[in-house]
Amino acid sequence: MRFATTALGRLYALPRQLPATLAALLLPTLALADPVQIPGPAGPLEAERVAVPGAAHALVIIPGSGPTDRDGNSPGLGMGSDTLRLLAEGLAAEGVASLRIDKRGFFGSEGAIADPNDVTIAAYAEDARAWVREAAALAPCVWLAGHSEGGLVALAAAQDPPEALCGLILMAAPGRPLGRIMLEQVEANPANAPILEEMRGLIEGLEAGQTRDPATVSAPLQALFTEGQQRYMIDLFAQDPAALARGWDGPALIVQGDADLQITPRDAEVLAEAMPQARRLPLPGGTHLLKEDVAGQPFATYTDPSLPLHPALVPGIADFLAGVE
Repeated sequence: MRFATTALGRLYALPRQLPATLAALLLPTLALADPVQIPGPAGPLEAERVAVPGAAHALVIIPGSGPTDRDGNSPGLGMGSDTLRLLAEGLAAEGVASLRIDKRGFFGSEGAIADPNDVTIAAYAEDARAWVREAAALAPCVWLAGHSEGGLVALAAAQDPPEALCGLILMAAPGRPLGRIMLEQVEANPANAPILEEMRGLIEGLEAGQTRDPATVSAPLQALFTEGQQRYMIDLFAQDPAALARGWDGPALIVQGDADLQITPRDAEVLAEAMPQARRLPLPGGTHLLKEDVAGQPFATYTDPSLPLHPALVPGIADFLAGVE
């Protein structure tokens, strides 16, 4: 969700046994990465294509909320993990192709709409379905792999699945309405006590479909509750991930770390209850950025792209895909 991405930091196949450095050296002989565009509402949508010859599976990787790029970074907010780039490269070494997308209004897809806040989850889902159709040229079996809010988009897109869609990979995805999760995040940090009541009122108002004049919002919160952001959050908060999950009966993988400060294992449990056919991939000590937590540095994985992915992530996804008939 946008609040989590823009403010939480302030508020709070090669054989798998080959060394990572050797895999990195051999990767160019296995996969070719290049930008690709498809038509968007007012201009092109763009993604990074990683083509793997003979791939059986391809992922459409959907980033999280707000100004998060195809690599999983939010440069304007000082957040850089390279999580999604590392994921695409790691999976390419396992023989899995991918398209990791820039959302409409941002980065390579900046020209797709005039106002990046003039969006809905349904609009993002429409784009995701278009990318699935594009990814069908990379492999016969295409997966929507959404991170954080991107998982919600993947669930929404799967309600009207394109022919090539094989299933969902939900990585640190919400299982409950995001307004509730946002409020939990704010309440969990004692430093937010001075803004807690105002935040509660703003969130509950948006859940009820009511906006507030940004000029009446206190200065520390005005950047989070602009007119455009409020419009978007009204739509966002109306989404029920569990209800959407119940509408998908195909293959699914739920990935969740237990050191995630934004989306908790409780959300993974809710999704699993809604999708009893889904498999689980727990990441012990895993953060929201799908990396291992650094003791005493809760935000290290948000800002240090040199930190590797959680060691269970790529092998777990690859094993899951290999087991799908």
